[in-house]
Amino acid sequence: MKIGIVCYPTFGGSGVVATELAKGLAGRGHTIHIMSYARPARLDTLESDITYHEVSVNSYPLFEYPPYDLALATQMVNLIEYEDLDLLHVHYALPHATSAYLAKQIVRERGLDVPVITTLHGTDITLIGNDPSYKHVVEFSIDKSDGVTAVSEYLKNETYAQFEINQDIRVIPNFIDLDRFKKSNKSHFKKAICPNDEKVIVHVSNFRKVKRVPEVVQVFAKILESGIESKLLLVGDGPDRQKAEQQCRDLGICEHTRFLGKLDQVEEVLSIADLFLIPSGSETFGLAALEAMSCSVPVISSDIGGLPEVNIHGETGYLCALDDIDCMADYGVKILSDPKLHQQMAENARKRAERFEQDKIVAEYEDFYKEVSDGVIAKKA
Repeated sequence: MKIGIVCYPTFGGSGVVATELAKGLAGRGHTIHIMSYARPARLDTLESDITYHEVSVNSYPLFEYPPYDLALATQMVNLIEYEDLDLLHVHYALPHATSAYLAKQIVRERGLDVPVITTLHGTDITLIGNDPSYKHVVEFSIDKSDGVTAVSEYLKNETYAQFEINQDIRVIPNFIDLDRFKKSNKSHFKKAICPNDEKVIVHVSNFRKVKRVPEVVQVFAKILESGIESKLLLVGDGPDRQKAEQQCRDLGICEHTRFLGKLDQVEEVLSIADLFLIPSGSETFGLAALEAMSCSVPVISSDIGGLPEVNIHGETGYLCALDDIDCMADYGVKILSDPKLHQQMAENARKRAERFEQDKIVAEYEDFYKEVSDGVIAKKA
């Protein structure tokens, strides 16, 4: 198939999943055209069956904010016509699904009918869903899609709760490249950071408020207080970094904490990790947790959103109520002070991650593409 994929280019989950899906589909013989306003972060190598198309938005004095959604729709129309696309797969409801609907109507006037699949990732529902000014547009765009998927049961249920949606929503979870995200020997790296063989605790995020990075620091401080010699490695950057750094100073734990900034090869850090912390206030799936689990790292997370669908309490790690610092610290001490428990949870984490193996999930998308395309053809007949 010739498939157009639309995504945001950011380091966040939706952009990562869309790009890795494109790579997986290309590896299975499909031709992929990716559209975004900048090159996606994970599209960092040349792929013979993947073409990137930058959506350029021209500036006009009339517009205070150039209309990206219209420029995107125009790009979609061009690719449908000149690249003979068989299907559009847009990641994120706004404005991607809206632009796809407009493009579909335009090409339909020219005798073309291209199925549109919309994948919901999270904040397009949980954040925009709280803004009533977008409600009707979101509902319309989702309902006019030929197929809709969500990355977790939680997100599917949340979509139905917040919007009046008539479409069936298929849950196809996020996935993991097991060959990339696996524990590897990085003993030289660990020795440099932990000369006294301290335990390594890791957090990876975009440091937005919802990720609760200051809470990560608080949990770590309590683990240190318990007598567990350890280091905290914080991977990423964002608005709450300065707040977290100040908290390290206030708690007097800067010598035990390292801010590593944004890293592409996060699996190298996860390979030396003994514990992963993700106390997020909102996670529709928890891709960072899955990446850690794939590297055989036990996870302590909040019990909100889609995290309980990934991190199984008492098996791959533990779940705690939101903002329960003591709970997370206590479980952290429990895991780090019991080698047998840690080993078992590490093995369970990897086994759990194998259920989300990339090829399995890409095959689910392939089957869904065929199902939706056949349905569109049947309706046309």
